[in-house]
Amino acid sequence: MSTLLAVLAGIAGAVIVAATVLSAVQTLAVPRATPLWITRWVFLAVGVAFAPARRMRDYTRRDRALALYAPLSLMCLPLVWLTLVLLGFALVFVALGQGWSDAVVESGSSLLTLGVREPPGTGAALLVFVEAVLGLGLVALLISYLPSIYSSYSRREVMVTGLETQAGSPPSAVELLSRLAVIEGLDELDGFWAEWSRWFADIEETHCSTPALVLFRSPQPDRSWVTAAGAVLDAAALVSSTLDLGRRPAAELCLRSGFLALRRIADFYAMPYDADPAPDDPIAVRREEYDAARAALAATGAAVRPDPDRSWRDFSGWRVNYDAVLLRFAGLTHAPTAPWSGDRALEFRQVALPRRRMR
Repeated sequence: MSTLLAVLAGIAGAVIVAATVLSAVQTLAVPRATPLWITRWVFLAVGVAFAPARRMRDYTRRDRALALYAPLSLMCLPLVWLTLVLLGFALVFVALGQGWSDAVVESGSSLLTLGVREPPGTGAALLVFVEAVLGLGLVALLISYLPSIYSSYSRREVMVTGLETQAGSPPSAVELLSRLAVIEGLDELDGFWAEWSRWFADIEETHCSTPALVLFRSPQPDRSWVTAAGAVLDAAALVSSTLDLGRRPAAELCLRSGFLALRRIADFYAMPYDADPAPDDPIAVRREEYDAARAALAATGAAVRPDPDRSWRDFSGWRVNYDAVLLRFAGLTHAPTAPWSGDRALEFRQVALPRRRMR
């Protein structure tokens, strides 16, 4: 091999190793979402294999198939990282004068700490030690990373599961408030809003630092973190606009916590939304649907505000803050059908770590 080709091979190998290590560290260790092309393409490649599942008409079968998508993508990431490190060091060994097949065996032996090849010199021995450390480091990072993912997932799903008791399955804001009206519990909602405000803060932190969690599905096919978020936010919007309970600051703070969390996660996925919408901008909920919800609440004995037009304007003014991102997340995650969220999901199938949208 000519000197020029050897130098180019060495540079290419070093760049591959550096980019791979950076990708692994930023994905597994840096508590901030940073879109990287390696992670992006792994998710895209695995997503291609799941394309037929997304077209299944039977939702139960589609949900069962898509439940494997995010875990498999995460499991493929370390395999890709290790393969790229192996390739990068093989190019460096080629630059040091080894043949291609010998360089691959040398790199694989070092990466997997098999020790089947003895390095030919001091320089090669140092590279072998570096590669072995990187291989062990990547495995150790992954081992420490997976428990944190499933801890975050478990916290999220405990709340989603508990909501079924209050809001039905799939969850509905109207059903939640109707049940509370029947048992005269509407005045005791402040604790509920505080609890869900903390949940929104938690998913903002975890789903921004580990965006793959967005795509992890609930254990039951009729549950979803997206539809749960939608039901809670719609319930808070109805309390703040429609029910005659006096002003409820806790509900309004829950609304703000919710739409800010959804927007921050949406920023990572480059979802379009209006950061400062007008209160009278259109929303996906139609006036007749709102009127039916208002009538259903009144039928359970809940006190509703006397001016339906003003109540509709107030409800729309709250809903417009989260309407677009909620429905796009419902489309992205193939959320189950649920009132005012999964039943009108916006098409947004981008699933793999795009560039951050700058605003």
